[in-house]
Amino acid sequence: MNAQENMHPFDLATKLISESGVYRGNTSEAYDNMVGPFGGFIAATLLRAVLEHPERIGEPLALTINYAAPIANGEFFIKANPARTNRSTQHWLVELFQGEESIITGTAVTAKRRETWSDTEVKFPSVPDPEKVPSIPLEGSPKWVRSYDIRVVKGFPHIASENLKENDDSETIQWVQDHPKRTLDFLSLTAMSDAFFPRVFVRRNKILPASTVSLTIYFHEDDETLTSLGADPILGVTRGLRFNRGFFDHTGEMWSKNGILLASTRQVVYYKD
Repeated sequence: MNAQENMHPFDLATKLISESGVYRGNTSEAYDNMVGPFGGFIAATLLRAVLEHPERIGEPLALTINYAAPIANGEFFIKANPARTNRSTQHWLVELFQGEESIITGTAVTAKRRETWSDTEVKFPSVPDPEKVPSIPLEGSPKWVRSYDIRVVKGFPHIASENLKENDDSETIQWVQDHPKRTLDFLSLTAMSDAFFPRVFVRRNKILPASTVSLTIYFHEDDETLTSLGADPILGVTRGLRFNRGFFDHTGEMWSKNGILLASTRQVVYYKD
């Protein structure tokens, strides 16, 4: 059995090969979406290019990914360059290409954290344990959904039903976990921060054409804390604030089972009605 056969499907999917400062990767059938790859998988792969760069200092603090064009199945190349290194932070430019065409652009910030006064103002919601919530049905879902165990407490779009009225809000609360299980790290946290159905699906209770234009994730914990959580499910809470003239936003938080805010996320999404 070779090393790749022992790799978790997520690590195999996000695997990169460095060639003269450029990272080469491939799309993965396991993380296919309705059109192109699952955006969380792409964001995690771009972050991997930063984390594997020999000049990187610190751990991820912020990541912004702009989905400029659809990614075709097959090979891609990533360039990750440190634009500036300060005493505590390092600022990165990242870009994904297919052929000569720039498909994805982005920025990242890594940082050296230090001990300071700390507090969390937002509160961990009151939710049932993940074991008490059924997993969502997989029939008819995109392939990437099958790479996770998703258990929705609130806000699952009933897209298989007909003549359902709109919901009053687009909030979703869900437990999410890699399938098969995998110890949490910055890469899997990045992908899980995008593992939500589009807010317009939940609000309108039907499928509409929609795609993420820009995704931002802020990381609030370090690698040691993430590793200590093992392969436990994490809780995602997300909502839309405004749906207007073809675009909506999406804001959310990602929590550990014991109530630690691990990351917060925002994105702006194109939709057609």
